[in-house]
Amino acid sequence: MIQTFTQHDVIRYVYQETTEEENLMIQDGLVHDNEMLEFYLDMLDVKAGLDKSFQQPSERSIDNILAYSRNYTESHQTLVV
Repeated sequence: MIQTFTQHDVIRYVYQETTEEENLMIQDGLVHDNEMLEFYLDMLDVKAGLDKSFQQPSERSIDNILAYSRNYTESHQTLVV
């Protein structure tokens, strides 16, 4: 039986969201399908770029959000009877 994989499957593999059985089949596909291998390598580059660009919010931003949330809750609560 020949198993075909979608680009979605390869992306799941890149993010380690596949089962061990799927991993083995995808790895076999990467060895035998140059187009699939090229897509996989491209996705590794994309993931690395996304991981590198990930930033944490500043403490000031977090404090502003928490202060807004506290004020919103206190000033907008309604009494349900």
